[in-house]
Parts: sequence; C-alpha cells; structure tokens
Amino acid sequence: MLQLTVTLDPDQVLCACKYPKSNKLKDEEDIKQEYEKPEWRAEFNLGRRYQASYNIAPTDITPVIVSAAHFSEAKDQQYARTVMPMMWGMIPAWHKGDYRKHGLTTNNCRLEHLMDSKLYRGPFKRGQRCVVVCEGFYEWQTTKQAKASEREAYLVYVPQESEVKIYDKSTWSPANVKLLRMAGLFDVWQDESGDKMYSYSIITFESSQIMSWMHYRMPAILETEQQMNDWLDFKHVSDAQALAALRPATALQWHRVAKLVNNSRNKSEECNKPFELAAKPEKPKGMLAWLTGNKTRQQQNKSKSGEVEQLQETATKEAPKRNPTSPNALQSSAKRPRCELINIEQQESSDVQVKSEART
Repeated sequence: MLQLTVTLDPDQVLCACKYPKSNKLKDEEDIKQEYEKPEWRAEFNLGRRYQASYNIAPTDITPVIVSAAHFSEAKDQQYARTVMPMMWGMIPAWHKGDYRKHGLTTNNCRLEHLMDSKLYRGPFKRGQRCVVVCEGFYEWQTTKQAKASEREAYLVYVPQESEVKIYDKSTWSPANVKLLRMAGLFDVWQDESGDKMYSYSIITFESSQIMSWMHYRMPAILETEQQMNDWLDFKHVSDAQALAALRPATALQWHRVAKLVNNSRNKSEECNKPFELAAKPEKPKGMLAWLTGNKTRQQQNKSKSGEVEQLQETATKEAPKRNPTSPNALQSSAKRPRCELINIEQQESSDVQVKSEART
C-alpha cells in the first residue's frame, strides 16, 4: 500500500506545479518557454482540509491537478489547469450514508480492470482524469519473504538536480523541486444535504524492471508535459490516446527509510530521511520506562513459561510408554516398597534391642 509525502502548503504547491503556457510544447531545453501557475480551487469537502505532511495515508486530503475545463466553458480555460484538494480513496457515487463506510478498497485502480469496473468506468468515460502530485511515495519491499511489520520501506521520487536532496528542504524550493506526478481518476459524491466530497484513486499497473525488485505493482507516473496534457485534456484527447500516455516510468530514485513510516500517525520530518540519517527513537523515561520495562518482563516471562510447557509436552511425547501389568513393572513396584519395609523393620528391631539392653 502506498503512502505519500507532501510537505508544501497550497501556495507552494501551485509554484511547484507550473506548466507551459502554450499547449504546443517547445523543446524542454528551450529557456524561453513561458510557464503559468495553476489556480487553487478550494472545496468544502464536508469540512475536510488539506494538511501538508511527511506521511500521508489513504482517506487523507491531498492536492490534485485537474483540467480547468471541468469548471469553465471559456476558451482560455480549455488547456488551463486547476489544483484542488481531494480525498485519497474514491467514494462510490451510488453509496448512501456515511461516506467512510462504503466498505470498498479504492486507494488504487488497476489499469487492467479499469474498463470492466463499475466504480471506475463511469468516471473515466466522463473524462474525470486527474494527476496526484507529491514529493515522493513510500513503498514496502514485498518481493522478499518477511512479515509485514519487518518489510523494508523506501521513499521513491523522480530524479532531482544534483544539489537537491528531496529529504532536506533546505536544499530546494518549490520553484526548483520536481514533484512526482501520478495519473488518477476522480469522482464527486454528494450527501443527503447536497454537500460534495471530491475523491480519487491512483492508477497502477504491473511493475516494470525499474521497480519489480521492490514491488509487483507501481503507479502510472507521468514524466513529461506531453503525458500530462494527454491525460488531463479530456476535451480534445480521446480515451484511447489518454490511456496510451500511461506507461512505466523510465527514471526513478529511491532510498530506504526508517520503519517510522509504517504507522501513518507518525508525521515527523524523520519519515522521509534515509535510514542511516533518521534519528533513533528515544528510550522512554520515568513512569513510561517502568511500564515499558514491566511489559517487557511480562512478555519474557510468558515466553519462558511457554518454552517450559513446550519442553514438558515434548518430554511427555518422547517418554517410553510403560505397561503397568508387565512383569518388569510389577517387579519394580514390588521391590521399592519391600526395601522400604525391610529398612523400617531393621530400624524397629535395633530400637527394641537398645531398649532391652538399657533395662538390663
């Protein structure tokens, strides 16, 4: 399951999402290319707001790029872009009741089943294509056999300029950072009062060689402005052409991060740092240390008790079974009490003799 990192506030997101002003793209090396900043469209979203974070999980609100033509018929808006907050995890349009209880896992949309899906086919046919932006996403290595809690986690991002370290904000600004852009689909859900909630799913497909060592699936990453235009421009780009823009990324970078990211409630800046640079968690102090130590001791005692029980059970299973009616068993049981009785009789005889001599 993916998790994202987006640490920019709305104004910074807009600065990082500038796009070529003309739909006719020039050579990427042409320094005369003019860029335009998209507009931020604030939505009520049932009171949910976007909050920048180093660790964003499904059901959180994140910034998403859509075509401005969804909200305006003006000609100058046909190729314009709008950034708006949406909830990660598409809410089925037909769902009734609490939007959080539809019971479906909609974080990701498999490209292979997009056209067969009751949930995704409609939004795709209506041109509700979007682009999810972030500084990078966290992914766990599932290609090695390991428990979920023990899997290594990585931050994946697009290559940056040599002086830019994506995990160190002091080395970059919204103007020179390269955001990672993932293709998605969005939909609009309304409650009984007519209030709207915008939500989205990220499109994924089978991993190419660049990520197959880590995970068997990967998001559809849009590397070029042409891919961005083809995916967003639902007015002029057909469904087939849009789907053709979704292809495996050719250049990605990553580094291992601490297991701190496993819990999405951890939002600190340590989340996206390389494993070797992340601060080690502090040892508990005071009462917390006592409680933690006590809990550890209880777990150790429980573990030892379990080991003893297991040894006893093993010994019982391995011990030879004895037949209580066998001659050897009868002889053994008869000898033991016989010996004890003889000793007792000898002791009593000795005591009587001593007393008799005393009387004499």
